[in-house]
Amino acid sequence: MDIATPSGKNKSTENFPVGSALIRPALRPHVHAYYRWARTADDIADNSALTSEDKVARLDLMEAVLKDPARRDVPVAAEMRESLNVTNVPAVDCTDLLIAFRWDATKLRYDDWADLMKYCRYSASPVGRYLLDVHGEDPAGKHYSDALCDALQVINHLQDCKADYLEMNRVYVPLDHLEAEGIGVEALAEPKCSPALRRVLDRLLDETDELMQRARKLPAALRDTRLRCESATIVRLADTLIRHLRRRDPLAERVKLKKPAVAWCAIQGIAWALATPKPKRTS
Repeated sequence: MDIATPSGKNKSTENFPVGSALIRPALRPHVHAYYRWARTADDIADNSALTSEDKVARLDLMEAVLKDPARRDVPVAAEMRESLNVTNVPAVDCTDLLIAFRWDATKLRYDDWADLMKYCRYSASPVGRYLLDVHGEDPAGKHYSDALCDALQVINHLQDCKADYLEMNRVYVPLDHLEAEGIGVEALAEPKCSPALRRVLDRLLDETDELMQRARKLPAALRDTRLRCESATIVRLADTLIRHLRRRDPLAERVKLKKPAVAWCAIQGIAWALATPKPKRTS
């Protein structure tokens, strides 16, 4: 069954590297399979032509095929299952993502930071956990990768806050943050940020910076040289985007980095990873 609803988005349109040349060549096809799994589910959840019930049914079907070795009726799920079998990665890294995408199909608002972090636990953290699992890294590193992935998710929400509201009536800016400044979600539809909304966004950036304090420890916790290079690059991209979001208006423009800035983050990240000693093995 063809359940896919392609949005046109792909690895090249993402904010951060996805299975880039920094990843070990033998693992790259598996990382790409995971991206296709996530992209298919994301596109289903974001498709405005589908009802919430249809979205959830398609996501449920993806999970059913992933878990049933006899089924191949959803190719992206069958391919992901085969990849998990080869790499011995737990299926939970895939099924947890579906929890978040089901919420995207049915949940339009988030009450507070804790509510948003609960969403990120399923929409973002599994990606980092998968990368650590497929590389055979120490599970203790997930404490840091969760923080990085959750921070990246909030950054993406801030970049797209206006489009998410206008196109899907979906708001990831916590309602209590808006209420504290005496404004509602309608503020996200304005041509530019009001002073009150600017304070809301800055508060969210402060909270994201707190996540980054833990996230910045991830590269040093990894043993795989290529993954260290990629994670160190991503940390620098996240820090740079946070700085840009503080001084630019995401209602007036989509705040993104230009290629020279991305390249500079990669140079810095790779240089750090190659110069910094790896952690000692724990066993």
